[in-house]
Amino acid sequence: MRALERKLLRNLWALKAQALAIALVVAGGVATFVMSLAAVDSLRATQAAFYREQRFAEVFATLKRAPESLAARLRELPGVATLETRVRAPVNLQVPGYDQPVTGLALSIPDGEQPALDRLFLRAGSLPQRDRADQVLVSEAFAEAHRLVPGDRLRMILGGREQAIVIVGVALSPEYVYQIRPGDLFPDFRRYAVLWMNRTALAAGFGMDGAFNDVVASLAPGQPAAPVVDALDELLAPWGGLGAHDREVQMSHRYLEQELTQLEAMARFVPLVFLGVAAFLLNVVAARLIRTQREQIAVLKAFGYGDLAVAGHYLMMVLAIVLPAALAGVAAGAWLADGLGGIYQEFFRFPWLRLRLDPSTIVTAIAVAAGASVIGALFAVRAAFRLPPAEAMRPAPPARYRRALVERLGIGRWLGQPSRIVLRNLERQPLKSALSVLGIALAVALLVLSGLQEGAVGYMIDVQFRLAQRQDATVVFNEPASQRAVHELAALPGVRRVEGFRAAPAILRNGHREYRTSLQGYQPGGELFRLLDRRLAPIPLDEGGVMLTDYLGRLLGVGAGDRIQVEILDGRRPRFDLPVAGLVSEFVGVGAYLPQASLERLLREGPSVSGAFLAVAPEALAGLPRRLEQMPRVAGVTLRENTVAAFDELMGETLLVYSLFVIVLAGSIAFAVVYNTARISLAERSRELSSLRVLGFTRAEVAYVLVAELALLAVLAIPLGFALGAGFGWLLTQALQNDLFRVPLVFAPSAFATAAAVVIGATALSSLLVARNLYRLDMVAALKAAE
Repeated sequence: MRALERKLLRNLWALKAQALAIALVVAGGVATFVMSLAAVDSLRATQAAFYREQRFAEVFATLKRAPESLAARLRELPGVATLETRVRAPVNLQVPGYDQPVTGLALSIPDGEQPALDRLFLRAGSLPQRDRADQVLVSEAFAEAHRLVPGDRLRMILGGREQAIVIVGVALSPEYVYQIRPGDLFPDFRRYAVLWMNRTALAAGFGMDGAFNDVVASLAPGQPAAPVVDALDELLAPWGGLGAHDREVQMSHRYLEQELTQLEAMARFVPLVFLGVAAFLLNVVAARLIRTQREQIAVLKAFGYGDLAVAGHYLMMVLAIVLPAALAGVAAGAWLADGLGGIYQEFFRFPWLRLRLDPSTIVTAIAVAAGASVIGALFAVRAAFRLPPAEAMRPAPPARYRRALVERLGIGRWLGQPSRIVLRNLERQPLKSALSVLGIALAVALLVLSGLQEGAVGYMIDVQFRLAQRQDATVVFNEPASQRAVHELAALPGVRRVEGFRAAPAILRNGHREYRTSLQGYQPGGELFRLLDRRLAPIPLDEGGVMLTDYLGRLLGVGAGDRIQVEILDGRRPRFDLPVAGLVSEFVGVGAYLPQASLERLLREGPSVSGAFLAVAPEALAGLPRRLEQMPRVAGVTLRENTVAAFDELMGETLLVYSLFVIVLAGSIAFAVVYNTARISLAERSRELSSLRVLGFTRAEVAYVLVAELALLAVLAIPLGFALGAGFGWLLTQALQNDLFRVPLVFAPSAFATAAAVVIGATALSSLLVARNLYRLDMVAALKAAE
């Protein structure tokens, strides 16, 4: 073994504590980067494979009712590869042992067979038998929520008639990877189900014998969707067509794509912040670590080693720490990605998750970590090379003396000698002090950033369900009903207030820009549903135009005073222009709002309602859903408390796991940063501290000089870290803006306190460990300090 190799091993052993702390920073940054990107890549690969294997449709259309004879004409449309007609029907379910209302959607499949498109993946059981009208498949999410298995029985209300059904299988579908009830904010697997039945049985129960009300189609290779969508619209319009659309608008796929896009934004932003912070800290630490070996570098040069050999030796020392840590981070990131994918599968219902680790992700992570360490090492070695060996072997000359700021201000007389030493040292080495503060501040920022998701989602819930939507229950009808339905709801026991609303599916256009949503008519002056501005103050509906969500205004490129074109997709399908009266602020979804009477005039129909908002006495709320289920026109009931409970149940655990993971990882980085700062300061100032012992300072006073300096750096870093964390949060929220969700810049109340507590704890622990080393210095060792 050559001399430099033996020296390398000795150095690594002597620096084992610092090396371990550096490795922790590197492994944490690399693991976060690999975990996040691998999880998203795995979800994307799984999505593509599941869509392909189950033949997910590319064009969809819903209508009122059309004869099955029309299907032949639809299949002949240019560009259509496969087309299948179906029956879809809203249902209400009664689950044994569960007293809450359950709504659902029943879809038809060919009797006893798999459909040609949107094929089902059977997790358990089998398809319904061809001649059985009471057998159904249920979605896996619903089955797991109620612990249902094949053979269990339910009661189902279909077409106003109650019947018994038996579960024969549990299935997953590419059409419902993200199973969410229309209009809901979060999935509610307990209260919303998807069922599949034989076509003959479902058509008979819903009055669709010889007819269909739903169409799915796949496209010929290379065929764009738009011409097929337009042709379907034209053919289905006389039959109550509600507007055909491509896969991009299909609810599950759209939610899934938006969620994956947000995850990709987070996966590329947060891990890059972690990895960038780790790289910066690694650069600073490597440079300071090698500067402490200035005399050794000079001795090596004096013994005849060339610059290249010495530089290679120190690069090997840094890489011997960084590369194993980076590889460990890759392994940990892959393992964590598999676990994170399992959490995502609580929402994205795939039958499997195929872990995919892109080689470019591994190469990027290792290259950034290694590159940062090499750059830091080279700068430090280069500075030592500039000095002649004889000069470099001497201790660095002391800094030029001048009175410190605290002494010029007259504050010094109130401070003890150790405190003045601390303040002088920080002031006379501003760059080193600034880099130390910035390193700790970046660790604080990572901790603060971990509180964004919890705070933002909680704030969205508060605004959505306590300020804007203040109803206790929302009732949706099968089809628009007369005002008499509102009076019937008002007459129910415990109902204190009812506000009806009218909604119509529509396409909004401004030039070449368009967006498919619904035009919603509400009662002016309503108390249960309110529009809010950016300051969360109520905005009255304007009789002179339509109010748009601010994000929808940006999508369409319009503001107050502009005009938009509106195409209604049901009824007489009228088209008209509307002025934009103003913009409203919403965090969830986008919409277009106007007074209900104005919408009725535009639709050229009398007073009618699509549903109603209800304020209900607390004692009557529990029994209200069962009463509403008995009303034939009611398609669904949503209780506000159930929506919030679904969020707590499904999101709470995920947020907790995510927050704890980030806190642990960021906390580890914070400790590594603080500890390295302390240990390197000890190495840099060993002669100075030894001299203080010779001059009569006690062990406690010498330890105070180092510990107080570290504590002061941490105190200065905490507010800067708060600001950096808020800045990182703002950048992240800008990347998480889409038409389904706009994440506000709101941190959890505990985020800043937790960040400060973790850094203070890391500082205290690091101080304790460094002070222990200082206390081991005895007088003899102090007197032997090299000068």
